[in-house]
Order: sequence, then C-alpha cells, then structure tokens
Amino acid sequence: MNIAILSRNSKLYSTQRLVEVATLRGHNAIVLNHTKCYVEIEKNKNTIHYQGIELAKIDAIIPRIGASVTAYGCAIVRQFETMSVFSVNTSQAIVRSRDKLRSMQLLSSKGIDIPKTAFARENKDVSDLIEMVGTLPIIIKVLEGTQGLGVILADTHKAAKSVIEAFYDIGTNILIQEFVREANGTDIRAFVVNGKVVGAIRRIAKDGEFRSNLHRGGRSEMITLNKKEKETAIKATAALGLSVAGVDMLPSLRGPLVLEVNSSPGLKGIESATQKNIAVQIIKYIEDNAKGKPQKDKIGV
Repeated sequence: MNIAILSRNSKLYSTQRLVEVATLRGHNAIVLNHTKCYVEIEKNKNTIHYQGIELAKIDAIIPRIGASVTAYGCAIVRQFETMSVFSVNTSQAIVRSRDKLRSMQLLSSKGIDIPKTAFARENKDVSDLIEMVGTLPIIIKVLEGTQGLGVILADTHKAAKSVIEAFYDIGTNILIQEFVREANGTDIRAFVVNGKVVGAIRRIAKDGEFRSNLHRGGRSEMITLNKKEKETAIKATAALGLSVAGVDMLPSLRGPLVLEVNSSPGLKGIESATQKNIAVQIIKYIEDNAKGKPQKDKIGV
C-alpha cells in the first residue's frame, strides 16, 4: 500500500515514526509537504502535483496539518478525497477541530462536559462575559492558538477586562473560560484511534505555570483512564467526526471536562511515557479501512 504522510517537516518524531512503522509493515511510505502540493481541477479530472510530478496511486494519507496552514492543508486533503484516497481524518473534521468555538458548540450539543465558555465581540459585554463563566481567575484563549500559545490566566476583573478589550481592539477573536482550580495544573491526554483509547497520559505543568503542555515545559506520566474519562474521550472524538485524535481533558469535581480535540496529536510524548507503539495503531487503522473508496464525513456539520 502507498501511504503519504502530509507533513511540513520530515524530521519530526511523529512523521518519522509513521514512516518507520508503515515501512516495517510492508508499505511504501512517503512524506509530502502539503504546502508544496498543488492541484488541477477540471471535468472528471482532479489531480495533485508535487515538485513537478503528478501524484498517482496513493492509497491513503495521514494529514499532519499545522494550525497556521489549516485552510491550504485541508484543501489538499479535500483534493485527495475527491480522488478516492482514504484519509485517517477527513478535511471537514480537521477544520472543525481547529475552530475552538465550533468545537465547544459541537461538544456541548452532544452532551459532553466542557469548561464554562463565553464568546462575544463587543467591549460592552465584557463584565457580563466574566460573570457568565463564574468566579475569577478566568482563562482567555485566542480561537486558533496551539501548544498553549494564546492562553492567558487573568486573576482580577481589571486584568481580565484589559486583556479582553485589548484583543477586541486588534480584531482577535477569543474565548473566555472558567478556571478549573481543582485540576491543579494537570490535564489528561487520551489518544483515540478508530473509536478506542490506545494510550493515555497525565500532563503536569512546571512550577509557576498553569499550562500543562509539554511544549511549555510540562512533564508527563502514563495513566489508566477510568470509565468516565475513557467514554468522554471516545465520545468527544466522535462528536467532531475524527478517527485519530488526542483528547485533552481537565479533571474536575464534576468529572472530566474536554478542553480540546486535536486532529494532529503528537506521538513523542505519549509513546515515551506509555512505552506503547501508538504509530502502529494508526497504520493498522489504514490497513483495515483503505479500500479505494472516498471517506464520508461522520456528522456532516
């Protein structure tokens, strides 16, 4: 089988692991920088070209689309979809997962617990927004931040109002969320493949930091999810129509709260902490499902 990993950096751990495992299982694995792909569209003919060559006989793709190139990357994934190439995540599901507001709306509509969240566009609504999410401190997030970037903890009403108004003044859309104090600087990352949790870690923020992202200096340890955490991770992945995802959850007094569902979860942190071969689960999913038919989006919104 010919498997293409869409990645801008062939040296990344996740990209290398997917190539390594696919090759060991007898597949031809190649890395394509999706930002350098370009398309041809005409009646009954959709093609993708790369470095002057038309890409043909690709059986499956694994999108590793960075947040900064979501629109272009998903356009390339869509082109592959029109060519009946199997994708581990559909283009529509990736777009859904990248929009924090849309994700929260979909998750809540499916009965999945999330932190209290507010969204508005007018400065005059700031005081009401802060009151909606509860007591201070509050979390302020830009809609398209990743790896903990664009996430601010505001301790006082004055500080929160100043930060929110500053974002509004420069035209940046943000979410305001409750601060879950009992999480105590930790969160849970569950890795889901094809409706099953294949690995889970607890991420712990470094001293003086409220964000537990490993890119922000946090550390991780393997954990076994309880029934509620496992069910929440699987349900959240399905709610966004994803087949491969990293689900980030906060432990709280009312149960796990979903923070984010990541459509391009990294493999290094979870494989290192769990000593599990997560990459092989993704390749096995392709082996079981890539049959030359276009993949239908699961929820259609």
